[in-house]
Amino acid sequence: MRPFALHLMRHGATADGGRFNGRTDVAPTAAGIDACIDQASDLNFDLVVSSDLQRCTVAAQRIARAHRVELRIDRAWRELDFGHWDGLDPRDLDPQALSRFWTDPDKHPPEEGERWSDLVRRVSDALSDMERRSTLVVAHGGSIRAALAHLCGFDMRQVWAFRLGNAALISLEIWPGDGGAAQIVGLRA
Repeated sequence: MRPFALHLMRHGATADGGRFNGRTDVAPTAAGIDACIDQASDLNFDLVVSSDLQRCTVAAQRIARAHRVELRIDRAWRELDFGHWDGLDPRDLDPQALSRFWTDPDKHPPEEGERWSDLVRRVSDALSDMERRSTLVVAHGGSIRAALAHLCGFDMRQVWAFRLGNAALISLEIWPGDGGAAQIVGLRA
């Protein structure tokens, strides 16, 4: 079976960047939307999949329209749910609780928040259900890192070993089949 391309793009900048915006539905800036459109301009894909939050969907809609491809909205690509931290600035949180979370987000999720393993499972299920055709996914930093954990076998240290800024793009080749295989073939900040 032939490989197919999977492009993972983080949403563009939001007006309140730097906050724990998991389920909080904040709008992207015009510059953030344009940055995503620019990143996708030279890509080839047959389908755009987007998180259901507007910081992803606005750019995804414009990209799908410009490339004349189908757009699918999939809630599974949402960011990690930060529970009581959602919408807050990390500087306003208890530093020890924040440190425990960054050290082990599965063992120390925010109160009423989602565990890292639940996010990985949610994104893994979305990937398993995905059609085997060239696809651009417009999503969030957490869900993209969860996809890399699943596809490439990266552990927690590895998925946080690189910066994934707004409108960043990671391109992979995916070989379908039992066990499958994935290879990162491009990274654009």
